[in-house]
Amino acid sequence: MERVQERKPVRVAPNGTTDPFQRRPLGHTGLSVSPLCVGCAPLGNMTETFGYSVSEEQAFETLRAVFGGGEINFLDTAASYGDGESERRIGRVLQEIGGLPEGFVLATKADRDLATGDFSGEQMRRSVERSLRLLGLDRLQLVYLHDPEHETFEHIMSPGGPVAVLQSLKEEGIIEHLGVAGGPVDLMIRYVKTGIFEAAITHNRYTLVDRSAKPLLEAAARQGVPVLNAAPYGGGMLVKGPDAYPRYAYQEASGELIERVRQMQEACREFGVPLAAAALQFSLRESRITSTIVGVSRPEHLQQTLELASHPIPDALWERLI
Repeated sequence: MERVQERKPVRVAPNGTTDPFQRRPLGHTGLSVSPLCVGCAPLGNMTETFGYSVSEEQAFETLRAVFGGGEINFLDTAASYGDGESERRIGRVLQEIGGLPEGFVLATKADRDLATGDFSGEQMRRSVERSLRLLGLDRLQLVYLHDPEHETFEHIMSPGGPVAVLQSLKEEGIIEHLGVAGGPVDLMIRYVKTGIFEAAITHNRYTLVDRSAKPLLEAAARQGVPVLNAAPYGGGMLVKGPDAYPRYAYQEASGELIERVRQMQEACREFGVPLAAAALQFSLRESRITSTIVGVSRPEHLQQTLELASHPIPDALWERLI
C-alpha cells in the first residue's frame, strides 16, 4: 500500500520568503533536516566537473564553518566525489572536532567502481566500508544507491545484487537509512515505487529551466518518500549567469537555453533580485522537496546561500519566471 506523504505548508520568514532555518522531518526516517543541504562534491576537488579546484585547507575551513554555524544541519557527499577525497576531508574535520555534532545529518552514497564499472553487491559493501573508514564513523545515517542508471534495474535489484547488499548492511546496523540518487526521472520513479528506499535525490531536473522531475515529485509524495533536490543552479549557470558560465548540468548549454536564462536574468534585474535567489527559492518553495542540496566550496558561500534563500521575491517576478 502506498504511503501518502502529507504536504505540510512551507514555513515562511517574516519577510514572506521561505525560512531557511527551520527543520523538517526527512520522511519516515526520524531524522530532522534543514531545508538547505550542503553539497560536498566541490570539496572533493573535482576540477574536471566544476571547472575549479578546492584546496584541502579551503575545504577544511568550509566544513568548520558548516559544523560551527548550525544554520544548516544537513550535509551530502558520495564515495565517488573526488574518488573518496570529499569523504576523506570531511572525516579529517570530524576527527578534529570530536565527531559528528549532535543534531547534524551526514549522508553519503555507495558507488560503482569508477575504474572498472563494477556495480556488484560486493562493490557496494566495499564502497560502504571505505566510506566508514574515510569518514571515521562506525555507522552511516543515510546511504544512497548512487547513479543506478549505469546498470540495469534487474541487475541492481537481483538477489545478492547492490540493493540486497545495502539492505543487509542496514540489517547489520551499519546503515541506518537507505535512499536512491540518480538522474533519469522514469528510472528514479521505478526505484521509488519498490518501497525499499526512504529518500530520493534528483539533480539538475527541477530548476527554473528544467521541470522534468515533476512526475518524480508526485510519485514520491504518493509513496511517502522525501525528495532532495540537488543542483538548483544547474551546475552554475543560474548563479553565475549564462554569459559568465554558458554550461548547464556540467555540459555546454544550447543557444536556446542560454537565451532563455538571459531573459530570466533580465527579469530579475528589473525587480532587483539576484538570478541565484530566484533559482534557489524556486526549489525551496516546492513543498514536495524536503531539502535543496547546494554545492559549497568556501566558508563565505554559506552566508551567501542563506541570504539568497531569504531574499524577498515579489509575486510579479514569479509570474514572469514560472
